[in-house]
Amino acid sequence: MESERNDRAQSGVTQRVTYEATIERIVERASDTRSLFLRLPETPRFTFIPGQFISCLLPIGDETIVRPYSIASSPEVVGLLEICLNLIGCGPGSHYLFGLDVGAAVRFTGPWGTFTLDRQPDAECVFIADGTGIAPIRPMVRRAVASGAGHALHLHYAAPDMMHLLFRDEFEELTRQCPRFTFGPLLGESLVDFVTQRYVTQDVDRSRHFYICGIGDVVSQLRDLLRRSGYARRAVEYEKW
Repeated sequence: MESERNDRAQSGVTQRVTYEATIERIVERASDTRSLFLRLPETPRFTFIPGQFISCLLPIGDETIVRPYSIASSPEVVGLLEICLNLIGCGPGSHYLFGLDVGAAVRFTGPWGTFTLDRQPDAECVFIADGTGIAPIRPMVRRAVASGAGHALHLHYAAPDMMHLLFRDEFEELTRQCPRFTFGPLLGESLVDFVTQRYVTQDVDRSRHFYICGIGDVVSQLRDLLRRSGYARRAVEYEKW
């Protein structure tokens, strides 16, 4: 399964129902990053698979723009969605959402996307996140860990500094609860260099399964690096923002 998500992610797909949620809580994750917790209406019922996203319908000026945001919470959290986003300098969508207060309404469609993990992986699984790319990875990790005994699970999370290492306490707690899960923060390091050394040059095992999410060219670089080095195409799943 592959994804290069953009504003045309819904093209060719039958339009789904539009939901209207209410912002119940806002959490500042970093100076430029926050989570919005959206309380869902009781009907129609909204369900999703870990890794999917919603498309927010944002009234800006005289038009409604569509912006996709990954769901950072788990399906087991009934009635409440968390989206995590950072403020983009020239991004009208993020500026609009950052300007909303608790109680404001947010309209969206979804869920969308095929970058998903719904059950226990059938091989050693490596999650790689860059920045806010951790959002869809977070519920995937939770689902994999909650599946009980199974293969080893690894999370490598790149961020510019400790402040932007989102959900760090949660992942560190998971390492204590689940011996087969490891968490490796990468602060200011090159993801490409790290993956090359760890999973290409120093190891001949090519049975692992990768889930990669981030912003820009680093995602394509990691995808191509792993596939060229012998990992199966279907074993390298990604979402590029």
